[in-house]
Amino acid sequence: MKTIILSLTALLLGTEAPTLASQAAVAATKAVAADRLNLKWWADRHAAILATLAQHPNPSVVLIGDSITNNYDKAAPPDENFAPIWATFYAPRNALNLGFSGDLTDHVLWRLRHGEVAGIRPKAVVLLIGTNDTNAAGRTASQAQRGIDAVVDDLKHRLPGTRILLLGLLPSAITPAKSATDTAVNTYLARRYSSDPRVTYLDIGTIFRKPDGTLDDTLFYDPRLPQPGKPLHPDTRGQRMMAEAIEPTLAKLLGEPPR
Repeated sequence: MKTIILSLTALLLGTEAPTLASQAAVAATKAVAADRLNLKWWADRHAAILATLAQHPNPSVVLIGDSITNNYDKAAPPDENFAPIWATFYAPRNALNLGFSGDLTDHVLWRLRHGEVAGIRPKAVVLLIGTNDTNAAGRTASQAQRGIDAVVDDLKHRLPGTRILLLGLLPSAITPAKSATDTAVNTYLARRYSSDPRVTYLDIGTIFRKPDGTLDDTLFYDPRLPQPGKPLHPDTRGQRMMAEAIEPTLAKLLGEPPR
């Protein structure tokens, strides 16, 4: 018993190397950056963005996220015609799209640490990330929150003069468990950033709901795909409604009239 107590004391004082169990416990409380360079399209997109930064150094707005943000590159009527929305709300602001389909918070963290915001000083960042953490990765609310916090902290460090518009996770119909987890994440984010001078939290989820509070499936393209899926990605109309809902807050952060 005395040996065990001495060993524990030494560990707490830092005089003894931590065990594998203690290392795992520490790792479980931290967000970890990870790449997806094994996917050619992902590696190519990352390389293209780095190349673009050399010729596009002064975006006023940067949008960071997963497929919902990445979708602004698409112009496929009728359901996935997002490029015109980008042309209306973001292109005139010399915006930069840092959305990567399928990304987790880990992947955004890696991209930030590997040059995707290097050398730029945008007025605002629009951040929408975490739905893949609670979906494909099956993470708990606390794990997703930890990842989002890590991304926000990294952005604060790398872009000290930039305002961050943090969006709540959008509603979906993947599983009841995911919906409950997403609600918990959004509740946490609203509380965590309620008085942060650098971060403005905005939950626009109500635009995707009917008057009775149920999800409006018609605003998502997944159910109409050749291989139908459950509502997750806003369609052309849903994405425009999303941009319109974001616009007043974004314009205020930029110090300009809403579009």
